[in-house]
Amino acid sequence: MISKKILALMIVSLFLLANNGCPLSPAPVPKTGQSACFDENWIQIDCAGTGQDGEHQKGVTWPNPRFTDNPEGTVTDNLTGLVWLKDANCIATTYPEFDNDVAVGYLEGTWKSTAGDGRVIWQHALDFVAGINDGTYSNCGAGATDWRLPNRFELESLLTLEYTDFAVPNTAGTGQWSEGDPFNNVQPFSYWSSTTCVALPYSAWFVHMQDGNVGISMKIDYYFYVWPVRGGQ
Repeated sequence: MISKKILALMIVSLFLLANNGCPLSPAPVPKTGQSACFDENWIQIDCAGTGQDGEHQKGVTWPNPRFTDNPEGTVTDNLTGLVWLKDANCIATTYPEFDNDVAVGYLEGTWKSTAGDGRVIWQHALDFVAGINDGTYSNCGAGATDWRLPNRFELESLLTLEYTDFAVPNTAGTGQWSEGDPFNNVQPFSYWSSTTCVALPYSAWFVHMQDGNVGISMKIDYYFYVWPVRGGQ
């Protein structure tokens, strides 16, 4: 007869295997980074008693340093465990010939995209990441072959909502991103996520790194940047 102790160990082992070795637990939401408060006239005000995010600042406190700048050309987020390419526009930097996507018609003005600038349609963003993994664009892979286009929440995790121009934190997580601290070539525009908008499945979610805006755009008519990620759960 199996003892109760052995039976309990078997149940725990099966539980862990079913959850990739990690027991189920709450997934705490991190802080947004915002500590200021504003009224409806865009004026910064004292946060006390407002009920705004800047007053409560709820969520998991960011580690310091927030990021680790790795020597092989990647950056590890010490909050999420995700690993990002250090170069946030590796298409333009290393493989500009991949990008032949050019905005036409009404997009040519305010949404101008030119060949080689790194802005591509959604499917081409997925194709480029697949090419990193199969060795076609290996110089953007930092020696790894398990890159993916980040989902919406992964991409949003890079934001700090304390700043605009850019809404990305620095290495320590205590200030605003600047070139090389820790990322290079972060663009003041939108980046594709791999997440489709289910209500409008011809569209996908994007995250704008300049102002922190999150929205959807049509997959075949808009041209956004590509920032591969790996790791995580």
